[in-house]
Amino acid sequence: MDLQPDELAGVVDLFGSLTSAELVDACGELAFKQGIDTDPDAVSAAIDDAVDSYHLVAVDDHAADTDETLLVVGPVAFPALSDGAADLPHIMDVPARDLARDAVIEAVKARFREDAVMAVKNGDEDRVETLLDVSYDIEAWENVDMDGLRDRLDDV
Repeated sequence: MDLQPDELAGVVDLFGSLTSAELVDACGELAFKQGIDTDPDAVSAAIDDAVDSYHLVAVDDHAADTDETLLVVGPVAFPALSDGAADLPHIMDVPARDLARDAVIEAVKARFREDAVMAVKNGDEDRVETLLDVSYDIEAWENVDMDGLRDRLDDV
């Protein structure tokens, strides 16, 4: 099963938030419904890529009823549903979690700052260019001022 980042975001969007393990399980259920095989390691790698590309946001500091990192839809995602995905909430027993929007925004901002510092430190012009684009998506996604960080990236 080869889910694109927007499809992973679509699955997460159905639930509001999922742990990585829950998202891997959801993808396994989806693959079963579609009659195809899935490799949990490949799904985990796709999740990591979706987090790296800001399609998903990993939130560690939250008030939800779990100590695990939760994944939520990120600023660059356009959530899409694969065939059969709409049935997942009826198949899986995932608790409803109430994540404060502030926690999600802080997670995005902290992650962006870390990525920006590493891209500049490593002189990674491709990553800097990607992050410049992401900064505009973050501003459109939520009322977050990215001008200061964007100016630093622009200088590179």
